[in-house]
Amino acid sequence: MSDAEKPQSKSKKNEPKSSFKKVSAFLVGLIVVVVFAGSGFSYWLAKNFTRSWVLTQEKVVIIPQGSGVASIAQLLEKEGVINNALVFRIVLRFNQLDKQLKAGEYLFPARVTPKQVTRILEEGKTVLHRLTVAEGLTSVEVVAQLNAQDGLNGQVSDIPAEGSLLPETYSYHRGMARAAVLSHMQEAMTETLNELWENRQDGLPFKSKEEALILASIVEKETGVRAERGLVAGVFINRLKKRMRLQTDPTVVYGITMGQEPLGRPLSRKDLKTPTPYNTYTHYGLPPGPICNPGRASIEAVLNPRTTDALYFVADGTGGHAFAKTLVEHNRNVAHWRKIERSRD
Repeated sequence: MSDAEKPQSKSKKNEPKSSFKKVSAFLVGLIVVVVFAGSGFSYWLAKNFTRSWVLTQEKVVIIPQGSGVASIAQLLEKEGVINNALVFRIVLRFNQLDKQLKAGEYLFPARVTPKQVTRILEEGKTVLHRLTVAEGLTSVEVVAQLNAQDGLNGQVSDIPAEGSLLPETYSYHRGMARAAVLSHMQEAMTETLNELWENRQDGLPFKSKEEALILASIVEKETGVRAERGLVAGVFINRLKKRMRLQTDPTVVYGITMGQEPLGRPLSRKDLKTPTPYNTYTHYGLPPGPICNPGRASIEAVLNPRTTDALYFVADGTGGHAFAKTLVEHNRNVAHWRKIERSRD
């Protein structure tokens, strides 16, 4: 081999090293570009997810049962809660939150970010609805109200025992079973009665919580004036102790209707004289069961009645009652009430 050929041979040997350097430099550059691009994309995702918002006023959205993250994201974008369903899905799946979202009815506030939306759905902070059961309704009436209430599932067909439901305001989530709400009412009555029974006065003329509940239902139907409940209860307690008939009109009404529907007419003298198990004009003592669902205040009034000498009361024309110790005084009050009634006809 000649001397002239040796440098040429050396140059060829260096060619692979040069090519390797070029490829390496290209790859490094590509990696740098990808890293910077990835960083930029990650920054954009984070900004979009944590700071962006599109909702200008609060909005209620119902997420159906069985919805996956894709359908939830599309629904939220359609409803204007988020601006990009794809970004929402990517971030949730990257953070392993896509399986944590709960169905239900949600109220999203104005200016809510996708991150806040995620937290709301993850924690299941659904909208609370309220059902108010008025004091003095019969169980038939309560069930009718419950079955007509919007946002609940299933109808209640079995009527619970009279007096077993506590009149109160109950909260529920959309889609909750009506039977579950009814069960809550029953549990609330049991707990309330047990609690108040433990703090009752001594010397009351009944032996059980059930008897107290019966008298409370009568007090509930006799007066809608809160301040009078303890006094009305005191009158009935006095009559029971003296073994006098309670002679209360609402028990006569219940004996006729059994709580199925309103009587729809005034009571007659014949009604008062017609025996039924609930007619306290014809029977001594308490009727066999409650005549409505009494509220907490009426139960408290019966278990801690006001001290009074009164044995009678009648409506006084103002929404309240006139109380009397003697029958003579009571008859005067009745005559006054009859005069008021006639003047209204």
